[in-house]
Amino acid sequence: MIGMETSEPALTALSAWALVPMILHFGLIVGLYVVLTWTRLIVVKRGQATKADFARADGDPRLSARIQRNLANQFEAPVFAWIGFGLLILTGQINTLDVAAAWLFLIGRVIHSAVQCTGDNVALRGQVFTLNFVAILWLMAHAAWVVVLSL
Repeated sequence: MIGMETSEPALTALSAWALVPMILHFGLIVGLYVVLTWTRLIVVKRGQATKADFARADGDPRLSARIQRNLANQFEAPVFAWIGFGLLILTGQINTLDVAAAWLFLIGRVIHSAVQCTGDNVALRGQVFTLNFVAILWLMAHAAWVVVLSL
């Protein structure tokens, strides 16, 4: 910025590496929107639904319902990963374990999406969710610790 010269980078290398899986998570969400839109076009073309059916949360037929539900999942527990992660970056307290947790979070989200969108194996989906949840717990616990130490 003009008049704002600094010798320090805006982000540390560690923070930048941690941002990559979070940005890729956004890419997963965009991909799910594309797949959901495409799938809805297919079910309408097959006569399994009308466009008006999608106005209701329960309006998707089985084929698109899994994708719709997985997309909704991306805005539930993962929000806490983003909150914890954001706090750690803002406070400059991010560490290597946080970066590992961010990558574990992404890997878990991708696998969870694949399992949920392609079948009904709830037990496997729960096991995969555990990966995400451990990463979220770590990020939120570390962020909470940083806040507590700041009091």
